[in-house]
Amino acid sequence: MQLGMVGLGRMGSGMTKRLERDGHEVKTYDPKVASTAKTLGALAKQLDTPRHVWMMVPSGEITEGTFQKLLGILEPGDTIVDGGNSNFRDSQRRYKEARKRKISFADVGVSGGIWGLEVGFCLMAGGDKAPLKRLAPIFESLAPENGWAHVGPSGAGHFTKMVHNGIEYGLMQAYAEGFELMYHSEFELDLSEIAGIWRYGSVVRSWLLELLHAAMEQHGDRLEDIAPYVEDSGEGRWTINEAINANVPVPAISAALFARFASRREIDFSAKVQAALRNQFGGHAVKAVKAAKARP
Repeated sequence: MQLGMVGLGRMGSGMTKRLERDGHEVKTYDPKVASTAKTLGALAKQLDTPRHVWMMVPSGEITEGTFQKLLGILEPGDTIVDGGNSNFRDSQRRYKEARKRKISFADVGVSGGIWGLEVGFCLMAGGDKAPLKRLAPIFESLAPENGWAHVGPSGAGHFTKMVHNGIEYGLMQAYAEGFELMYHSEFELDLSEIAGIWRYGSVVRSWLLELLHAAMEQHGDRLEDIAPYVEDSGEGRWTINEAINANVPVPAISAALFARFASRREIDFSAKVQAALRNQFGGHAVKAVKAAKARP
């Protein structure tokens, strides 16, 4: 199948390679990559109708600008897919704008980070059935077996991804607090070894734990070269806002978000754990420790 991919960052480049490896014809556009189409208009001319163009760009102004340009370039019957971490309410609005021009719009939450090329991307698709059915071969190539679903109408894909990331906040915080306690215990614990054995048979084993063990092997079990500063990319805040609107208590996710705020003012090992995990699964940059005495 033919697809236009807009954005060749950490996720977009891996997705493109995975699709090409599976025999799909992918035309690309990224203003920072010389080998791609020079403009969105040039990209559209490289695609047969009906066109399918996948946006894999940062949420916010860049996504909005790209979407509006594509609306002016594409034709009735074409499809725009937003695979970034957009707010689901923005996706619902974009769906309505696209429909006025008889262009289909799908919001697809994508999880898998920098490991997706190797193991596949989990896909949560929202939108109308017809365009998503046409895109099924793309979804099947990107996702591992049983790793994608049409989760609901417009907005449902990004809503589901928002909640997914909120849960991720809580899971990371639980690991971070546990390792913080062991870090400060009276015992001289080998934290890398403990993360390692917990991967086998333990009730708390998970991919995140495997990534933490990998981070400790890379940076040392005290993560001394990682600054205890944890960013948040928006989905945790959106999850909590929607929970408030729905009168649904989400204390673990809320506490995890506030802990990230605290990491920017305090020095603690749990923040190092979370920063290391974000780097491992998503390739998010970590802040290096400046000249400062490491904790014992």
